Amino acid sequence: MKKVTTDVLVIGAGPSGCIASAYLNSKNIDVLVVEKTKFPRPVVGESLIPRVMDHFDEIGIVPALTAEGFEKKWGARFIRGNQVCIFDFSKKYGDGWDWTWQIPRADFDNVVAREVQKQGVNINFETELLEVDIDDQGNSLALVKNNAGEQYTVEAKFIIDASGYGRVLPRLLDLEAPSSLSKHSAIFTHVDDVNRGNYENGSLISFDIIETEVWLWVIPFSNGKTSVGIVGPTDFIEKLSKSGNTAEALSNAIMLSDFYKKRFGSLPFLFKPQLLKNYSCAVKQMYGKGFALTGNSSEFLDPVFSSGVAFATESGMLSAKLITRQLNGEQVDWEKEYADYMKRGIGVFSTYVKEWYTGNLQTLFFHEPANPEVKEQICAVLAGYVWDETNPFVKKHHNLVKNMAYTLQMQNNH
Repeated sequence: MKKVTTDVLVIGAGPSGCIASAYLNSKNIDVLVVEKTKFPRPVVGESLIPRVMDHFDEIGIVPALTAEGFEKKWGARFIRGNQVCIFDFSKKYGDGWDWTWQIPRADFDNVVAREVQKQGVNINFETELLEVDIDDQGNSLALVKNNAGEQYTVEAKFIIDASGYGRVLPRLLDLEAPSSLSKHSAIFTHVDDVNRGNYENGSLISFDIIETEVWLWVIPFSNGKTSVGIVGPTDFIEKLSKSGNTAEALSNAIMLSDFYKKRFGSLPFLFKPQLLKNYSCAVKQMYGKGFALTGNSSEFLDPVFSSGVAFATESGMLSAKLITRQLNGEQVDWEKEYADYMKRGIGVFSTYVKEWYTGNLQTLFFHEPANPEVKEQICAVLAGYVWDETNPFVKKHHNLVKNMAYTLQMQNNH
């Protein structure tokens, strides 16, 4: 059987795998990416947040991505009945990018992969990792199979699992753990958004709250298509269609939205609506001797604040930097420098997801008159700058949202 040797084996060619492999390649580290699918391939996660721009910028691909003409995302709109709250990323606390993109992920990921290939990254598409053995020193031997059915082994000094929902190493190494978030599911599709021009802010990403734990996402793309999805507790999503028909369920969900039923209610779906059931996931550990988990292969929280790709690129970049140091003979404290760091950011976003579903965050969003300082600080969190502890809504995230919502509710009751 053929054997390939590399310094770092990366599983998955999505944003996390591409960021990691591009960085490693730029440091003259031999890297091989294996990707199970053929690109372009459909995937959820079509809204980015500004923090990802730092990572795309660091590997030098922002000009190529800009040239594609993706829809620019300047902020986000939250709707609850007649109430509207708009966050503008240019009016956020602290430094950082004040825009990003709304993207058909199939196209976007394809461009990202193509650009890192141009930099010299070796990506083997339609190649699946079947088995892996990691020794006590962290050296790994992986068995892979390509689209011709040929099997061969890959010997590597380190593995990055950027396989996303494939969760390859968590599956093979028994690292799966239950999420601390309650069980929610989503159904989504794309439509030809022919009515977009009739609506003010028709291209702005929007979240329409049907009830406290149920919301509709609307993500318009520059190609005239729009992603529409419903999110809610799994039992609510299952009740949208008695027969389990996802098209019927999503149609019924759209009709619950006073804001969007005219715009989307009569439009045909461009593909059969996809169900993502109980999507939140976690792991027992984010790294081990000779491997690191990045992006959705470790933790996935919730689509509500579009944090998925940001955590994917953050962890991809950080893991690549730590591996580079380690391969150059430095001691790396993976617990402190990787796991603790990532958990701090994930912890902040987890609080915001939980407080969204309790309704506390919605109380802050829709309170009138808005407090500009509070709004700027929350906006920085929504932009992905969740490691900036000069921001009170990062540093005191465990209590601040809850306490402020309680205070506002007390004021409203008097």
